[in-house]
Amino acid sequence: MKFLLTCGGTAGHINPALALADEMIRMMPDSKIKFIGSGRRLENKLVPQAGYDIENIKISGFERSITPNNIIRNVKTIQSLAAAAAQSAEIINRFKPDAVIGTGGYVCYPVLKKAAQMGVPTFIHESNAVPGLTTRMLTGTVDKILVAFPDVSNLYKYPAKVVFTGTPIRKGFITNNKSDARLMLGIDGRPLVVSFWGSLGAEIMNDIIADFIVLNVESRLFNHIHATGGSALSAEALKKKLHDKSVGMHIPSWIDIRTYIDNMPSVMAASDLIVSRAGASTIAELTYLGKPAILIPSPNVTNNHQEKNAFQLEKTGGALVIHEKECTGEQLYQTVEKLLGNKKKLAAMAVAMKRAGVPDSAKRIAELIISMC
Repeated sequence: MKFLLTCGGTAGHINPALALADEMIRMMPDSKIKFIGSGRRLENKLVPQAGYDIENIKISGFERSITPNNIIRNVKTIQSLAAAAAQSAEIINRFKPDAVIGTGGYVCYPVLKKAAQMGVPTFIHESNAVPGLTTRMLTGTVDKILVAFPDVSNLYKYPAKVVFTGTPIRKGFITNNKSDARLMLGIDGRPLVVSFWGSLGAEIMNDIIADFIVLNVESRLFNHIHATGGSALSAEALKKKLHDKSVGMHIPSWIDIRTYIDNMPSVMAASDLIVSRAGASTIAELTYLGKPAILIPSPNVTNNHQEKNAFQLEKTGGALVIHEKECTGEQLYQTVEKLLGNKKKLAAMAVAMKRAGVPDSAKRIAELIISMC
């Protein structure tokens, strides 16, 4: 069988598509898989790195705020859709897929729209708690809408098309366990707290985390791995803040400040508590691993979808939510201190988080797609 996957823009769109592709190859080793991207750097890096072919079409996103420049950009985007549809049709005719699956990003629209017109079964996966613009534009077109959260079909115009599947997660998370991960990372007997942000608003959050780290250096309460996001300059800026706040404080080895966590599956597996944003991929990984979390949703995302993701997990009992505008380093430290001191509460959060996950998400989606082919 042949499957065409389309995704673009962010790791939150790309990683679920790669996880699904891996599962399809596991189930049917002689399947053929091709990706269509929008030409952005991340998908052109991650997809070939995972061993899959990718072709790019030209498509840009819609601007939400109304300004003269944005209106011009949106007119150009509408004009480019015809060319993107023609490119999609050429790839579909040549590859002849049995199904086309989109996992988010504007590139999904012309590809899935054209595939549906050509009679190919189509699927869109929505990893956030509320449907994004691309998903909303495609609800009348695709055969099935695959959603990451239960009980959200009322948010869609065609609820009969909605299937709860969870979000597929990266392969590395499936093979890690806590004791092995802690041993590999050299973590001592104290708890491990892991914190990380995306690039949007990371500077504000790194100011908050500086006060948080100073308090932990004084108390020596827990090991801490923190990713600043941004460039290498972000990590250096945070270290300078710490130096200025504590009159030349030496950062101990059990506080690990990085720009990016390359070995995220191992680091998350080793952790006792996660402090993070509430992006869709992060939510899927937290629930798969059953990790208690303090979520600080980014206010800089479209339709405030991170806040809605976070409240879904708080409702289950697996996470606590703090709004960025209300968050201080001292408040965050006190919340972490209180949770780490209450093992019963932390264990209950872990159980609730695990219960909210869908560990066989990729398998569910693959079986659904195959059945509809």
